[in-house]
Amino acid sequence: MALGSEDDGLNNSLSWSWETKVTRMMQRSTNFIKTLTSPSPHTPPLPTLPFDLVAEILCRLPVKLLLQLRCLCKSFDSLISDPKFAKKHLCMSTPHYNLMVSSTNNLRQFLLFVSPILSVFSTNSVTQRQLSYPNSLLKEYGAPLDVCSCDGIICFTINDSSALLWNPSINKFNMLPPLEITQKRRPFSKYSFGYDPFTNDYKVFVVSFCINKNKVSVHTLGTSYWRRIEDFPCCSSVCGSGIFIGGTINWLTFDNLKYVIVSLDLKSGSYQKLLQPDDSVKNLKTLGVLRDYLCIFASSEMCLDIWIMKEYGKKESWTKFYSVPYMENWGLYAYTKALYNSDEDQVLMDLHELGSIELKLGVYDFKNGISKIFEIQNSNYLMNPKVYIESLISPCF
Repeated sequence: MALGSEDDGLNNSLSWSWETKVTRMMQRSTNFIKTLTSPSPHTPPLPTLPFDLVAEILCRLPVKLLLQLRCLCKSFDSLISDPKFAKKHLCMSTPHYNLMVSSTNNLRQFLLFVSPILSVFSTNSVTQRQLSYPNSLLKEYGAPLDVCSCDGIICFTINDSSALLWNPSINKFNMLPPLEITQKRRPFSKYSFGYDPFTNDYKVFVVSFCINKNKVSVHTLGTSYWRRIEDFPCCSSVCGSGIFIGGTINWLTFDNLKYVIVSLDLKSGSYQKLLQPDDSVKNLKTLGVLRDYLCIFASSEMCLDIWIMKEYGKKESWTKFYSVPYMENWGLYAYTKALYNSDEDQVLMDLHELGSIELKLGVYDFKNGISKIFEIQNSNYLMNPKVYIESLISPCF
């Protein structure tokens, strides 16, 4: 199934969602407010809501509507632009999940596409919208190498010493200070971005893989420097970005011919190695997060097992969450990880065709065993797809 256009959209049953009703209500309110600029002398004064109550209502609305309401009046603009309101909105609003994929086309142009997760699960074609990545950044640094995200902010790895933070919902960028490299040979670096609940800060961690030791640096948003912390306890490189869970950051590494989960406690600054489930010895592993649990995706020739750690740090709490069987109609594809699981027991996965760099997306429904596959058209190379939420959080602190 090819990705569809925006006109293909969601089905009619979704058109009367609560957001649509709120949008129409606010439009009527806007028109009504305009009539107040020249009221009739016989018009009685209208009751008004306390501003605190208005804020409580607004913090539950979607980002797209809030950005429109900023143009309604100065008080709305001031409120919605306030970082404290952005934090409250993040906690109070219903999350709007989006799937972002990046690619280069036949003209070697870097492209970013975003699709609402709802359209992936509810329709036969995915609603797709292109994001505008700054041409100035492409000219100066080229296409990003990797990506991770947290609370609506996306962290692009530009090169081994540079990274960019971007919130596509509010279209704000922040180029991080360059990572200082003291050795002649540039190390390979892996960036991770997330939230530190102990300091109430967003932080970027970088593991730089050098000879005989791996250096770890951290940048806190709102500062202009990097800070060195204790070196990474393993000599091998990490497999993917670190996973932020409950005040820790976790990396999967392949050390001494076996997979090892290395965890850093953000409060104490100390490392530990987490034990894995005994029954997860498979050909390929990936670390991730589902439903706010640390999880392992263990792939074999027969299935993809999804394990979640229900009590962080306790080996006995590892639980097999799902086991996705290989589908004959999907052909020769390797399942590497699950990107998202819905409340209806549907799992979105990325599929890598064996012997090819082409990536496709697959959805498996555990309730009825039905599967479907989506193709990303007109793309030669795809960065790892990422699921992110819409938010008002600014990367420019």
